[in-house]
Amino acid sequence: MRVLHPKIDLTQKPVRAGSTYPRRFQQVNGNIPARQWQEVGQGLTVFAVNRVVMPPGAASSLRHYHTHEDELVVMLSGELVMLTDEGETRMSAGDIASFPKGVPNAHCFVNRSSEPAVFIAVGNNHEDDECFYPDVGMRGESQTRGGRRVSLETGEPFPD
Repeated sequence: MRVLHPKIDLTQKPVRAGSTYPRRFQQVNGNIPARQWQEVGQGLTVFAVNRVVMPPGAASSLRHYHTHEDELVVMLSGELVMLTDEGETRMSAGDIASFPKGVPNAHCFVNRSSEPAVFIAVGNNHEDDECFYPDVGMRGESQTRGGRRVSLETGEPFPD
């Protein structure tokens, strides 16, 4: 096994952008493809860590919850609004939010400010995880099962 230096050089990590959601859902609550992320948990096998940069007007995702994946979000800089079933909550540097697996509290983050915001997202990438998006009636399979196949909540394909 190759030993990696524990300090992560972000300049060596690819920056990704875009969205795998169907085109009609890419602008819900904000511009989802505008967010950028880097996988920064090098060498980790039990959980994944992403550094997410959200420009003004961006949304982290559709509001969603996981069946088998815990999520933790740590704000590093800027200001976001967390949207959950309870409503809206302002999040700024140092704030932390946790979303236990199996709890159907759909959530996402939006940047309504005029400055970029940065957060770290931690999740356990469970192979049996399914993700539900109640605002749009969508369900997604675990990334560990070969991608982000999405369907109607019932499992049926989306109508054209």
